[in-house]
Amino acid sequence: MAIRVVFVCLGNICRSPMAEAVFADMVEKAGLSDQIIVDSVGTGSWHVGEPAHEGTQRVLRAHGIDFQHVARQINANDLHEADYLIAMDRSNLAAIRRLGPTNAEIGLLLDYAEGVDETDVPDPYYTGGFDYVYELVVAGCRGLLDHIREKEGIRT
Repeated sequence: MAIRVVFVCLGNICRSPMAEAVFADMVEKAGLSDQIIVDSVGTGSWHVGEPAHEGTQRVLRAHGIDFQHVARQINANDLHEADYLIAMDRSNLAAIRRLGPTNAEIGLLLDYAEGVDETDVPDPYYTGGFDYVYELVVAGCRGLLDHIREKEGIRT
């Protein structure tokens, strides 16, 4: 059975789809696509059905990551089927916890990052800092992949 990793932010158009794309790219390059399924969701419904923000798309293209995305809101299936629910900030983390019980490991993306002083991935929807967010996401995704490989005993 594949391991399901779901990234969570507010609207599912900036940070969590960026993390989904970056992590999926890392998983593919590691030859683990058959073992790890990657998804992303938002805690709010404002952008359901929309593509990723142009800033997210631009940064991903600049780094050679091809990605198609349609925003969706977190639901009960995510709580029950995910093995990892990874929030972009403390507000998203609290929102996940309010939704009810889950057997998933819940954490902040940057808890897995080495050498990063930030706790929360800032929302570039308001700041426009998509390049900085990309750097944080890459650091968090690297650490998360290492954590999952260690915890789940995945070797390649």
